Amino acid sequence: MAIINGGAVSGHPSPSDLVDLGIVYDAQGLKGHIKVRPYSSDPVALLACKEAYLQGYEAGAKPTVYRVQSAKIHSGYVVMLLDGICDRDAALALKGWAVSLPRDAFPPPEQDTYYWIDLIGCEVYNEQGIHLGAILDMAEFGAHPIMTIGSEL
Repeated sequence: MAIINGGAVSGHPSPSDLVDLGIVYDAQGLKGHIKVRPYSSDPVALLACKEAYLQGYEAGAKPTVYRVQSAKIHSGYVVMLLDGICDRDAALALKGWAVSLPRDAFPPPEQDTYYWIDLIGCEVYNEQGIHLGAILDMAEFGAHPIMTIGSEL
């Protein structure tokens, strides 16, 4: 059984499959909401989650899981209210922290669509059947997504 300590859930091991989905950009308002800059243009997983893992930027920092009271889109950011984060100062203390979810917390994708994280490691062949390598990374830099293909994972 997990125990709530100031909003963070203790006794709750961090999953090995955490996926970084955004970063705490700032506080929003006075009641403890955090403004998350999502890495995806469609942050469906962040909007649907019941718990989120936040991790500080210090070396050796471990993720802390928080229960999510609410999450909504506002001006391109995901505004979240987490248990135990009750005022602006507490929200500002999380600025710069990574926001992650376990892969199994993602909603099922629609037919013939895939999450980028699921493409990592897939082998790539050209139309002539020549092996080009494996997908190492996916990133979105404005107009087009970038797929990094190489020979080492």
